[in-house]
Amino acid sequence: MKSKNGYGPSLNSVAMQNLLAQIFEKNEKMNADGKTGTPICIWGTHGLGKTQMVQEYAKAKNWKFAYCAPAQFEEMGDLHGMPIVVDPTPDKPNSGDERTVFAPPDWVPKDEGPGILLLDDVNRADDRILRGIMQLLQNFAMFSWELPTKWQIVATANPEGASYSVTPMDDAMLTRMLHFTLTFDAKVWAKWAQGAEVDPRGIAFVLNYPESVTGLRTTPRTLVQFFEQIEDIDDLKGNLDTIANLAGSVLDDTTVAAFINFVNDELTVLLNPEDILDAKSSKSWEKKFKELSLGKDGRKRIDRISSVCTRLFLHVTSEKYIPKDVHLKNFSSFLLQKEIPNDLRASIMLDLSSSSSAAAKSFLKDKNLARELIQKL
Repeated sequence: MKSKNGYGPSLNSVAMQNLLAQIFEKNEKMNADGKTGTPICIWGTHGLGKTQMVQEYAKAKNWKFAYCAPAQFEEMGDLHGMPIVVDPTPDKPNSGDERTVFAPPDWVPKDEGPGILLLDDVNRADDRILRGIMQLLQNFAMFSWELPTKWQIVATANPEGASYSVTPMDDAMLTRMLHFTLTFDAKVWAKWAQGAEVDPRGIAFVLNYPESVTGLRTTPRTLVQFFEQIEDIDDLKGNLDTIANLAGSVLDDTTVAAFINFVNDELTVLLNPEDILDAKSSKSWEKKFKELSLGKDGRKRIDRISSVCTRLFLHVTSEKYIPKDVHLKNFSSFLLQKEIPNDLRASIMLDLSSSSSAAAKSFLKDKNLARELIQKL
């Protein structure tokens, strides 16, 4: 299956990591039976975090990790290693038993796994290098060296036929790997960004303008770069020229315009999860939420409401979340606000039920909330 941005099904980063786990487990079973596993190729546009996702997977599993950028190879020696002469009987020079062997390149893993060898941006390599890599993908070995046991191979690649300087892979190479295309998902990114302590205003912007992530100059990577530059600027509206210049240095013009509109529309002051959960009284945030829920023309702003709801959900399902007694009451009070559409309420409850967070699931045990939700639905 070929898509616009690569091969195989399109997946967000969470689905991709789940598949990695499943494939790696199967590969390990194959290795135990004396068979080689199947490498994986993750396709996608630049800046999506393909490399970082694989690195974080290895770190989370406490696996070894080896990085290789084939695009940097200029000759086959960079792949095979360099030949050296070995004399098993140095005390008998010129005995004729000398032989030539290859010293593996430094990037080749030496210790037993589990581990991941990442062939990053593999299709940016020269065609001759790609042909040389085929044997590695097939046998997990070259004629000069082999991967230690329990190692997996993952490659990343950019789309063919776009504005990328890449070398097309022929069918013989493509069929040596399992292919998936990584796509951007605003909610999945927001969950990661919250854990990475990205500026909350930046998270709110992406949730309100997910279409601004164009994949050209505006990518998840460049957005984080921009948000890092503005995180110490408290008054964005009072520094619009500076904000516009910083945004223009890394983002598309349309994204810059969207962010300026975001600032002027005062969406940067959206309710934070803590404003709702830690409130001594719902009166401290209800008025503000009602104002945010309506645009200047009096129409309901579903984008703003959805953004507040999503950030609240991500907050209570994060690993850093510490529940307090007052949170259950405030969470219930918020979810019952008449401004929130019923389908959005149902979506939040469904997401909570499928969450692995025990603290978050405690909200589902509130009988009063359940009863009132049923009445509203």
